[in-house]
Amino acid sequence: MENIFLAWYEAIEPGVRIYWTIAGVASLVFIVQMILTFVGIGDADAGADISADVDGDTLGTGGVMQLFSIRNVVNFLLGFGWGGVCWSSVVDNPVVLLVLALLTGVVFVGLFVLLLKQVMKLETNGAYRVEECVGTVCDVYLRIPAARTGQGKVQVSFGGSIQELAAVTDGELLPSGTKVKVLSLVDKHTLLVEKA
Repeated sequence: MENIFLAWYEAIEPGVRIYWTIAGVASLVFIVQMILTFVGIGDADAGADISADVDGDTLGTGGVMQLFSIRNVVNFLLGFGWGGVCWSSVVDNPVVLLVLALLTGVVFVGLFVLLLKQVMKLETNGAYRVEECVGTVCDVYLRIPAARTGQGKVQVSFGGSIQELAAVTDGELLPSGTKVKVLSLVDKHTLLVEKA
């Protein structure tokens, strides 16, 4: 089997053999990166990206410097190698073949960046600002004692996620399940509510 592979490899024209080698190595690295990503080990080039992103963004969209990540180099080499292999059957001029392979590599990186931006639209960080819930109607989760004699809890919706926050009322006792309106903030963690 090894001899068959070597015979096939030796039979390839030397100029095209370079593209086959780059395509094979880049494909292997790409597959390893994908496996590591899907297994959950994370970004296969974590810590190796030359990225301008310093805000902790998990997908590393650090602008122009993100184009020079290891993942994008692998994507470029993948497109370059396979582009050279595919174009070699229709293009005889080595300079034109090189240009087409380079363009194919750039297209691969562009597609990956476009895909990454689409995935970023799906990512949410779950952050919310408590001030945003003033004026909204929510449900009492744990009963709220009357006249600020104790705290209860309410469930407030923030952009599709539900948060439980402490709440007090100036009125009567509010049992679980009661609809209440948020009047204001007592402090950063406690809401003032009334029956809706």
